Amino acid sequence: MITEEQKNIAEEQIVQQKEPVAFDTREYPIEVLITKFTDGEFEIPSYQRYFVWEKDKEKMSKFIESVLLDLPIPYIYFADAPQTGKLEIIDGSQRIRTLKKFFDNGFKLQGLEVLDKLNGFKFKDLLESRQRRFLRKTIRSIELTEKASSNVRRDLFARINVKPYALTPMEVRKGLYEGPFYDFLVEDSRNPKFQKLCPISSERIKRGENQELVLRYYAYCDNYKEFVHSVEDFLDDYMKNKHENGFDKEAMQLQFQQMLDFVEAYFPDGFKKSLQVNSVSRVRFEAISVGVTLALRINPKIEPKKISEWIECEEFQNITASGSANNKSKVTGRVEYVRDALLNEL
Repeated sequence: MITEEQKNIAEEQIVQQKEPVAFDTREYPIEVLITKFTDGEFEIPSYQRYFVWEKDKEKMSKFIESVLLDLPIPYIYFADAPQTGKLEIIDGSQRIRTLKKFFDNGFKLQGLEVLDKLNGFKFKDLLESRQRRFLRKTIRSIELTEKASSNVRRDLFARINVKPYALTPMEVRKGLYEGPFYDFLVEDSRNPKFQKLCPISSERIKRGENQELVLRYYAYCDNYKEFVHSVEDFLDDYMKNKHENGFDKEAMQLQFQQMLDFVEAYFPDGFKKSLQVNSVSRVRFEAISVGVTLALRINPKIEPKKISEWIECEEFQNITASGSANNKSKVTGRVEYVRDALLNEL
């Protein structure tokens, strides 16, 4: 049974942890949302700049269908940008951009089941009376005012963008920890040698996969022995620490470059499994990049001769196969395998 004392302690914690949230609730006609977006009154933060829904016309169509049917639409979240007075879109850029694209006749409705007669329609194909009614429809929004602290904004973003929302973990981190360390990850991800040795599809790059790999490299190089069971939590903690406590950019970048130089010199296919493969798996990248750095820390002058003998063997293929990303022994095993293979010429 919960005692009265426990109840009082819990209530005290609620009061202490609550931070004043200054916000307004508004309803914008769709026409106003489109106009403000077109006129640049809305700011899209970097973590939402990629129009994810554009590749999924059915998802866009079903959102438009929901509007036409007067179904409940999730709130759009804005925050007053203190320096410009514009509204930063915390959550809702995909919906606003879909409205804009539909209004501009940028796609045909498809995959509709309730309003199936509208499949193949663009905005211009609706009756003019329906166009007017569509543009008058309102969507509710919550706007954090300029009085809302950055902590409140970050916390709101984190709470909104959890599963089943579509943002990748790296896109969420981008929203939470924009600043010098995130900019550093972006800079390293644009290293020409990294891009050459570790090809990533354009779609994955747009979702932050290149920065994800660089973050994984640094986090495992520094703390792989502290990894427990959740890669996502492990990376979140590492990024938060660097964001809040700073980092040695010059030393870290030098280490990254030395690792890339070594891989280029001794690994014939870079991080790829073979010359014919067009992308690199996370576990293979981790194993090679972190293993190389661990070996160079012990012997900066190693000149391996037999890499092809062990990198093509069944054992290495098995430990760098997809899966077991959250298994501590697997994580430790694959990076130390590469380290020991380079040092001992297994």
